Amino acid sequence: MWAAASLRWPGVALCGVIALAASFVAGLHRGPQLLYALAFGIGLHLLAAEPKVQPGLAFCSRTLLRVGVALLGARITMVQIAALGWTTAAFVVAGVVSTITLGLLLARRMGLSGSAGLLSGGATAICGASAALALAAVLPRSRENERTTLVVIVSVTTLSTLAMLVYPLIARALGLAPAPAGLFLGGSIHDVAQVVGAGSALGPATADQATIVKLLRISLLAAVVMAVSVSGLARQGLPAEAARPPLLPGFLWAFVALVALNSLGWLPAGTQNALAELSRLCLVLAIAALGVTTSFAMLVQAGWRLFALLVVETVWLAAVMLAAAVRLS
Repeated sequence: MWAAASLRWPGVALCGVIALAASFVAGLHRGPQLLYALAFGIGLHLLAAEPKVQPGLAFCSRTLLRVGVALLGARITMVQIAALGWTTAAFVVAGVVSTITLGLLLARRMGLSGSAGLLSGGATAICGASAALALAAVLPRSRENERTTLVVIVSVTTLSTLAMLVYPLIARALGLAPAPAGLFLGGSIHDVAQVVGAGSALGPATADQATIVKLLRISLLAAVVMAVSVSGLARQGLPAEAARPPLLPGFLWAFVALVALNSLGWLPAGTQNALAELSRLCLVLAIAALGVTTSFAMLVQAGWRLFALLVVETVWLAAVMLAAAVRLS
C-alpha cells in the first residue's frame, strides 16, 4: 500500500496543483472549474512523458474518477424525484432518451463512432462532464475514446455556460411560471452549477425546481451506464474472448447505495455537503490528469463534426424541454 502511494504521489500532487489553480481562477472569474482544470492540464502535457508522474495520473484518471461519480449519489433522494410528479418525470426521461438516441443515430450519419455518439448524447442529456467521464469509464480504453471524451467535456461545458446566459432570457420572454421555467432550465442545461446559476436569475422558486429536475437527470446515470454495459458498445474493440464487463460497475453500485442511504435520511446535511465537495474534488483531479495526458493536437484531430453533433443535441434537448414547459404552463 505504502509502495503504491509512494509511486503515485508525484502525479497526484501535479493534479492537485492544477486543481488548486483551476479553483482559484474559477473563483476569481466565476467560470467553469472543470474546464479550467482541463485547459491547465493540457498546457502541462509535456510532463506526461515523465515516468514519475504516470502512476499518479493513471490513479486520478481512473480510480478517483470512479469515486467522484459514485459520490454524486449523495445529492439525490427519491423524495425529491417523487415530488416532481409523473408528468414532469416523463418529460425529463423522454428528453434524456431521445437525446442519447439522436446522438447515436447522427454519429453514424456524420461518420463518427458509436462511442462518440454515446459520449456526446449522454453528456448532453444527463449531467455534462460528469456523465461523459462516467460513460468513458465503462467504454474500452483507447486514444480515440480519450480524445473524444476530452472534446466532449470542453464542448459541453462551453455550451452549458452559454445556455446559462441565454435560457433564462427565453423563459422570461415566454412568461414561464417558476415550475415550468425550472423544468426547462433543469431539463436542458448540462452542468449542475450552470443550472443553479440560470435558475437563480429567475428567482429562488425557479432555482429550486430546476435543481430538483437536474437531480432527476443525474439519477438516470446508473440506468444509462447499465444499458451501455448490456449493449455491444462496452465491448467495442475488445478481443472476442475478453470477459464480459459487469452489468453495473462497482462505482455505480456505490452511487445507487448512496441514493438509497440519502433517501432513508441516513446522511446528515453536513455529510451530504462534504461528500458533494469530495466528489467535485475527485472529478477535478480526474480531469486534470486527463488534460495532462492530452495535447492540443489530439483535440484538433477530433475535427468539427463532434462539436457540431453536440450543438445539434443541445438544441434538440432544449427544444424538447421548452415544449414540455410550455405545455405545463
